[in-house]
Amino acid sequence: MKTFNNISEFPGDEKTCVTIGIFDGVHTGHRKILQRLMDGAKKSGYSSTLLTFFPHPRMVLQQDTGLRLINTMKEKKMILEETGLDNLVIHPFSLKFSRLTAYEYVKDVLVDALNTKQVIIGYDHRFGRNRTADIQDLMKYGQQYDFTVDKISKQEIDDVAISSTKIRDAIATGDIQTANRYLRQPFFITGQVVRGHGRGKGFGFPTANLHIEEDYKLIPNDGVYVSSSTLKGKHHYGLTNIGTNPTVNGKQRTIETYFMDFDGDLYDQELSVSFLHKLRGEQKFDNIASLKDAMLKDKKKALMFIKRNEKA
Repeated sequence: MKTFNNISEFPGDEKTCVTIGIFDGVHTGHRKILQRLMDGAKKSGYSSTLLTFFPHPRMVLQQDTGLRLINTMKEKKMILEETGLDNLVIHPFSLKFSRLTAYEYVKDVLVDALNTKQVIIGYDHRFGRNRTADIQDLMKYGQQYDFTVDKISKQEIDDVAISSTKIRDAIATGDIQTANRYLRQPFFITGQVVRGHGRGKGFGFPTANLHIEEDYKLIPNDGVYVSSSTLKGKHHYGLTNIGTNPTVNGKQRTIETYFMDFDGDLYDQELSVSFLHKLRGEQKFDNIASLKDAMLKDKKKALMFIKRNEKA
C-alpha cells in the first residue's frame, strides 16, 4: 500500500477506483466496502484508492474536542496495510478545503488529482461547500468527466454507521469482546512506554506505563483487562489496568500493563496493547496487601480466560 499525505502528492498517472470516508476502526462494514472497491478496481484495471481526511471534519467544522476515535491515523494505516488496498490518500481537512464548491471538489480532487475513473460511494454521500451536492450530482459530473459512480446501498451504509456507534459504545463501557466482534480483530492502543512510579515492581507486578500522545484516541473505561502485545517478535499476554490507582491515592489516569510471561526493559519503546476481555472495574483496596491479593486473583482469571480461548 502506498500512502500519500496530501492529494498533491498523488502522482495521478494511473487511473483509480476511489472510495471516500473516515473508516474509523476499519470494521466489518468498512471491510465490505474496501473489498468491493478492490474487486471493482481489479475488474477495471484501476488502482484501488481510499481518500480519507485528517483531522476528522467534525474537529474542524464543529470544534468538537470531545470526539474520540477508535483509531489514531497511525493505527489506521497499520490496519489498512493488511487489506490489499493499493493507495491511501490522507488529505488535511481544513476550513478552506471545506469551502470548495461541488464542482471544485470533483474537478480538483477526483479528476485532476486522483485521475478517478470509478467512484464507489454511499447512497447518502454529500459533498461540496455546505454539503449541498448529492450522489445524483456526482453522477452528472461523472458523465461530464468520464467516471462512473457505483452506489452503496442504504442497508450497507446503515450497517457501517450502526457498527461504528456500537463499537465506540462498547469500548467506552469496557465491553471489549463486543467491540472486537465488530472490528474483526482486537481493539488496540499504541503509545510510548514511559517511566511510572515503580510501585508495581515493588510488590511483584512490574508494569509498562503507556503514554498515548493523541488526545482524540478512544480509551476503554477504568478497570483491569486481559491484554496481549508483541514484544521483541514474540506474543505475550498481560493484565492492563486503566485508572487512577486509588489504593495509593493516585490522581492521574494511567494505562499500565503487567506482562505475565515477559521480563525486560521496554522504556521509550513504542508498544501496541490489544484488549481481549475485561475482568473487573477499578477498585480501591484497604492496603497494598489486599491489592496484591486481588492482582493474583486477576492473573488466575486471566490465565483461565486465555486457556479457554486458545482452545476455541
